[in-house]
Amino acid sequence: MIFASHALTPTGWVRDARITVAQGRIATVEAGSVAVPGDVRVSVLLPALSNLHSHTFQRAMAGMTEVRAQGRDSFWTWRDLMYRFLDRLTPDAVEAIAAQAFMEMQEAGFAAVGEFHYVHHQPGGAPYADLAETSVRIMAAAQSAGIGLTHLPVLYRFGGTGEQALSAGQARFGCTLDQFADLVAACRRAASALPGDTRVGIAPHSLRAIAPGDLAQVVPLAAGNPIHIHVAEQPKEVADITAWLGARPVDWLLDHAPVGPDWCLIHATHMTAQETARAARTRAVAGLCPITEANLGDGPFDGPGWLAAGGAFGVGSDSNVRISMAEELRTLEYSQRLRDLSRNVMIDRDGSVGSFLYQRAALGGAQALGRDAGQIAPDRLADLVAIDVDHPTLCTLTPDQLLDGLVFAAPDGVVTDLWSAGRHQVRAGRHVNRDRISRDWRQTVRGLTLA
Repeated sequence: MIFASHALTPTGWVRDARITVAQGRIATVEAGSVAVPGDVRVSVLLPALSNLHSHTFQRAMAGMTEVRAQGRDSFWTWRDLMYRFLDRLTPDAVEAIAAQAFMEMQEAGFAAVGEFHYVHHQPGGAPYADLAETSVRIMAAAQSAGIGLTHLPVLYRFGGTGEQALSAGQARFGCTLDQFADLVAACRRAASALPGDTRVGIAPHSLRAIAPGDLAQVVPLAAGNPIHIHVAEQPKEVADITAWLGARPVDWLLDHAPVGPDWCLIHATHMTAQETARAARTRAVAGLCPITEANLGDGPFDGPGWLAAGGAFGVGSDSNVRISMAEELRTLEYSQRLRDLSRNVMIDRDGSVGSFLYQRAALGGAQALGRDAGQIAPDRLADLVAIDVDHPTLCTLTPDQLLDGLVFAAPDGVVTDLWSAGRHQVRAGRHVNRDRISRDWRQTVRGLTLA
């Protein structure tokens, strides 16, 4: 049982709420209740967000790529540094780094994660004896942290548009279509030993990394699970795809694939107004990663156009250069303000921007991961987060102002408790396995350097 002085439900704030959790789901929500001995007591309870896009191995690169190279740095120069880093990663390192990142996500307020995983093979490109070796390590890390996992093995066939050969730095990613089908099947077998909220979807990496006919063959492998794809992240990508396929990437994708609610369009940064409206109407989720998009210089998403067309969105930590649930939402809104020279942009009505951002991201992120979560309501997965309203940045706010305070003012560390499908993994602000996970992380990352 959880007793919350205030809880945010689909109909608004309720006081003195007693929430019963059974088999990972919310069984009952009773307002106007009285706490009883044994209840976990919290001040404010919210539906927890899902982190819809992560490459956990990049967590170990944080701080290594912020040095200017000769000429103009860009996403593409950053990518070359990332490829160099990959050669140092063993399966043990993949697992230890992922566990640390997952733990930090939970302490930041994320109950679940979509792991967009493409480091499949050994350095040089030879497969491991178990094709799903590194995916199994991701799953072990998720089990160690107790986070909800939607695992997204990536199809990465080519090194660039026009079916270019993979570069040396991409050798660990490459799969044939047959290998990819075997990989997805192996991941699903491995996932059967994990908690029941675990999902295995698929992720065609991007239009530049697959052949035009590949989508028709791999989409059925999703079998009703999520499909994620990088699309229109960089102007060069848009130009290259247009020159190769004769259409901008989002338009091409919508013309040639059954994009719908099971899809998540990662970044979708550089779209025309027409593409934005078309994509939003499919009910696919826009997977936005504002901290990483700012770090890599990708550019801002067209938030007003997306919302005007009724589009759903969620947020992800992507490169994990910084893991902060509130800062992802804050950076999303601030990117819109900087572009438009305006305030309070990411909302399609009058009212609280923080509340709109938070609640829409909770629903959109859950949709993108195939999780029945995102609201405090019966039968939903118990993905829940409690925050400390006695913190100096929040203590003066009314419940109606609280999400504005959380998104725009609160520092890290206001999360007191977090449940992932009912698993109470963060207590008093600290992950229950933090000491062990962080010890393994420190031992692993010594010697991993781009110097």
